[in-house]
Amino acid sequence: MGRILAIDYGKKRVGVAVTDPLQIIANGLTTVNTKDIWEFLADYFKKETVDCIAVGYPKQLNNQASDSVRYINPFLGRLRKLYPEIDVKLVDERFTSKIAFQTMIDAGLKKKARQNKGLVDTISATIILQSYLEQRSKY
Repeated sequence: MGRILAIDYGKKRVGVAVTDPLQIIANGLTTVNTKDIWEFLADYFKKETVDCIAVGYPKQLNNQASDSVRYINPFLGRLRKLYPEIDVKLVDERFTSKIAFQTMIDAGLKKKARQNKGLVDTISATIILQSYLEQRSKY
């Protein structure tokens, strides 16, 4: 059984989270500069077996795709083309950044640490992954 990788794709940074090999626990992995994501993924896929990629897909409150999809859709197209053997799932990512920020506050992180946008992106990817795991377990 391979891992599930989650991606919180942004214009500047990409938050990445991953499950354990049994696909039970979601863990934040890292944040990568958007320009380096393809190299990162190629290296990661050489070392680890990945069964599925859960990508955060931004929606508005009315359930319509947000404006951010204009740069996420090309990423998704290239991802599916480069790695057709890996299942790609879209996960509603509404409020994940706000939830990540609140998680940092609840964890007692100081203001300086909470300003680390890379950490917010990694936590957001972890929330996306946890959401996917919970959604998947319902079926």
